[in-house]
Amino acid sequence: MSNLSSLAEIQKKLEYYCVYQDRCHQEVKQKLFELGVNSSDMDLIVVHLIEHNFLNEERFARSFARGKHRIKFWGLKRIKNELRARNISSANIKLGLAEISSEEYQATFETIAERIWNSILERNVLKKRKKFCDYLLRKGWESEMIYQKMREFENLK
Repeated sequence: MSNLSSLAEIQKKLEYYCVYQDRCHQEVKQKLFELGVNSSDMDLIVVHLIEHNFLNEERFARSFARGKHRIKFWGLKRIKNELRARNISSANIKLGLAEISSEEYQATFETIAERIWNSILERNVLKKRKKFCDYLLRKGWESEMIYQKMREFENLK
């Protein structure tokens, strides 16, 4: 097994792990793997965590989407891709994305776009455009929004 002596101790450790921050199944299984838990015990622990509401993928998807949008200023595309990479179901991804209102989404975009545009000190217009677009595309914002905002900024000159 692992350096922890019993299944109960490992279960407690994983309960604390899930209470500290919402986790997805993939993260919990990775943690159990790192602790050296065999697959049959792993399944028992995961079932226990789900039954006692320590592990809830809908709650994870909702808090992940809210946090990444409000703290890291990610767009919907990046959030959706990151949730997919964590094997979250399409239904839970939809619920997670529903946490972000269209008004909040637009306001965040306006704020971040203006901040980025003004922070790029590049004199060459083409290079400034590229830096602006690349940054926002990496953050997962929709290309149509980015290009429209870039044109708005350029027309303000």
